[in-house]
Amino acid sequence: MTSFVENKLQEVDAATLKQLMEEDGALLIDVREKNEFAGEHIPGAKLMPLSHFHPGKISNEAHRKIVLQCQSGNRSAKAADKMFAAGFKEVIHLKGGLPTWKNAGYPTQMNKKAPISMFRQVQIVAGSLVFLGTVLGAFVSPWFLILSGFVGAGLVFAGITDTCAMALLLAKLPYNQPEVDPEDMLV
Repeated sequence: MTSFVENKLQEVDAATLKQLMEEDGALLIDVREKNEFAGEHIPGAKLMPLSHFHPGKISNEAHRKIVLQCQSGNRSAKAADKMFAAGFKEVIHLKGGLPTWKNAGYPTQMNKKAPISMFRQVQIVAGSLVFLGTVLGAFVSPWFLILSGFVGAGLVFAGITDTCAMALLLAKLPYNQPEVDPEDMLV
C-alpha cells in the first residue's frame, strides 16, 4: 500500500488505485483531453482535461482521496500543481499513468470509433509536412526546404517546452471533438 503525505504530490500504483476505487475511497480524475478519454479510459474515471482544469470545480462530498491520472504522469503532475495552488493539501496521481493500469491487467473502457491519438496525428501531419517540404525542395525550389526546417524547429520547441502547438491546433478540428457521456465529466 502506498502511503500518503500532506502537501506533496503522492504517487499510487495501479493495485492500490484499484483497491481504493473498489472501496469507493478514490475520486479518479482523468486530465487527458476529451478525444483521448473517449478512446480509452479507466472505468469510473471522471474527465477534467488539463486544458480546462479548474480545481475549484472539484467537488468531493464523499471525502475520497483525489487521484489524478493521465497518459504518462506529466499532465497529472501539472494538474496537481494547480490543485496545491488552490489550497488542496493532499493530491495523488497514478504513477506511470494509463499504461501502468493496463500493464497490471486491469480493464479499460474503449471506443473503437474515437479519433486516433493526438500523438499519432501530430506524427502524421509533421512527417507529411517534412516529406512534402523535402520533395518540393528537391524538385521545385530549394525554398520549400524552409517548410521542413520550420516543422523540425517546432518539434524541438515542443520537446523542450512540453507544449505542442500542432497538437493544440489539431485538437480544435471537429473530428477531435468526440461526444463524452456527461456522467463521465467532472465539470
